[in-house]
Amino acid sequence: MKVAVFSAKPYDREYLDAANVAEGHQLKYFDDLLEMESAGLAAGYYAVCIFVNDTADAAVLDALKRGGTNLVALRCTGFNNVDLKAAERLGMKVVRVVSYSPNSVAEHAVALLLAINRKIHRAYNRTRDFNFSLDGLMGFDFCGKTVAVVGTGKIGCVFARIMLGFGCNVVGYDAFPTPEFEALGARYALPGEIGASADIISLHCPLTPQTRHIINADTLRRTKRGALLVNTSRGGLIDTEAAIEALKSGQLGGLALDVYEQEADIFFRDLSSTIITDDVLQRLVSFPNVIVTGHQAFFTHEAMTTICQTTLRSVTACESGKPLTNEIKA
Repeated sequence: MKVAVFSAKPYDREYLDAANVAEGHQLKYFDDLLEMESAGLAAGYYAVCIFVNDTADAAVLDALKRGGTNLVALRCTGFNNVDLKAAERLGMKVVRVVSYSPNSVAEHAVALLLAINRKIHRAYNRTRDFNFSLDGLMGFDFCGKTVAVVGTGKIGCVFARIMLGFGCNVVGYDAFPTPEFEALGARYALPGEIGASADIISLHCPLTPQTRHIINADTLRRTKRGALLVNTSRGGLIDTEAAIEALKSGQLGGLALDVYEQEADIFFRDLSSTIITDDVLQRLVSFPNVIVTGHQAFFTHEAMTTICQTTLRSVTACESGKPLTNEIKA
């Protein structure tokens, strides 16, 4: 099958090419984000393969359909960038990677937590200048602290297991509770209880209309003062302006982000020689108690292998008329 791969980085090509040895598809790589201006590149391709910051809204899907595209293959778990109702109307199939490596994202969340708590980023920069002072680097023990896990799917459960290993008290909230979470020794609680008691809050839920800005000015006011907040899920879960105000007031003790609400035109690119015009991001990274990584939580060898294999196997299943086990519908 002819597949147009958008937002293709060198590592995408490496892992997709390796996975394609077993599948035999015709892959055409484009550096471009999928959007209205670039949709024409997919003309004549039965499938498009897209990533988290590509746009597959109704207008783009209409353009793809006119060009002969009938399958949208997401090489990620989230699908908030796809208009599923429009895809259904157009008779287009949409598939995703339901699970690739929960460990990769959960472990990155823990790495961010350790870094923001123990000021690793600041200590690293100091020692490169031979400044070995400990002033301003005080952290706290994780053992005995309360950790709130918002979203207790596979990634949330792995994160909870790791934090339990530190000796933390782990509480969770999810609209769809799972017995696996409680089997770990964690417990569920109401959102209000979580916010008031948690020393650490980690977000592991999808971005939906219901979860957009789940962390906002109101929820931040009700959190325990000085709590650490970590987001390795989707940027839109946090009202960034509200988070900045909470950092300024000391209500938030630290913020660690692998995702950002307006990341689409920024992340996955080298902008080190560019003047960043996003004033909100500029403000965020100016705080000494903020760490931002560029949506790399998924980025391990194991995860990339699974993502690319799963994506191309879904394309093969579509081509051969087999059931699409990873299909998503409106």
